[in-house]
Amino acid sequence: MIPVNEPTVGEREVEYVSECLRTGWISSAGRFLEAFEQAWAAYCGRDFGVAVSSGSAALDVAVRCCRLDEGDEVIVPAFTIISCVQSILSAGATPVLVDCDPETWCMDIGDVERKLTSRTRAIMPVHIYGHPVDMEPLMELASSRGLRVIEDAAEAHGGEYRGRRCGSFGDASCFSFYANKIVTTGEGGMIVTDDEGIAEHARSLRNLCFQAGRRFIHEELGFNYRMTNVQAAIGLAQVERVETTVAHKRDIGRAYTEALSGVAALQLPVERSWARNVYWMYGVVLRDDVDLNADELAQRLKAHGVGTRPFFVGMHEQPVFARAGLFLGERHPVTERLSRRGLYLPSGTALTEDDVATVSAWVREVLA
Repeated sequence: MIPVNEPTVGEREVEYVSECLRTGWISSAGRFLEAFEQAWAAYCGRDFGVAVSSGSAALDVAVRCCRLDEGDEVIVPAFTIISCVQSILSAGATPVLVDCDPETWCMDIGDVERKLTSRTRAIMPVHIYGHPVDMEPLMELASSRGLRVIEDAAEAHGGEYRGRRCGSFGDASCFSFYANKIVTTGEGGMIVTDDEGIAEHARSLRNLCFQAGRRFIHEELGFNYRMTNVQAAIGLAQVERVETTVAHKRDIGRAYTEALSGVAALQLPVERSWARNVYWMYGVVLRDDVDLNADELAQRLKAHGVGTRPFFVGMHEQPVFARAGLFLGERHPVTERLSRRGLYLPSGTALTEDDVATVSAWVREVLA
């Protein structure tokens, strides 16, 4: 079967990890941690990086750094991973869902404006599947209302909005380095920011809020969200070649678009004039007049050895939130359509031109 996303490991990763093992620096201290934080922050055009154990951990810490109170609202897309809403709830705040743009699949800025209330304290834009959110109007909106921006750039390593890297916009911006990400540490994440106070607070939160000089006196509850030196060693090696990886991902995206552009049954990913889409995942959406849903398409492709993955299911359709009385009766039509009719094709960095051609041929065949 052609895998959906298969990470690659190079010689530099082996060299750096071997150094960790030889020197014994394998836990949450060592030279690679600071080097990785500095390298990734610099790549994103930020002053500070705080490495943590996952992308979800990065969101937890970033939201907590905003010091939200009970009843404060955070606007977040309905079409995203559950970690976004979970981080808001864990901080005691209230998530407010907005629908997404039907072409970029990122949050609808018009819907954000409609959902603002006197209780809104922050906005959480999420760059979806490698394409940036339209950040200029969102940042203007946030600035005019004095709102925090917690940017989720987990899926957009190297993506750009009007020449600025994704991850350079938020008061705190969050990344995941999970195994399927463009830069991976297996598991891991990072908060990047230009605010030294946020960076210091994030470092404290990730390490159980131990205090310098009074280690076992705690003024705040924190987390054990530390990244290991071994993980950071892998991450640093990957940052050193990130532009090569991004270029390869974009080549895969262009190859799919060229091969599938004539398939009337499919809506393909876009790249707005102001964006650099890194095609973290190459998603396709079945058009409304196709008598087939995404699950059925996935099963047909699987029968020919092509692996796929489903799109996100909207946060307003999650049973766990319904049981908690959240989002009851809400409708987000674009999110619902994407959830039912979208999937993504094999997109890993190990993919070859022949793989893309094979997958595209089977997609054409099963939709013929």
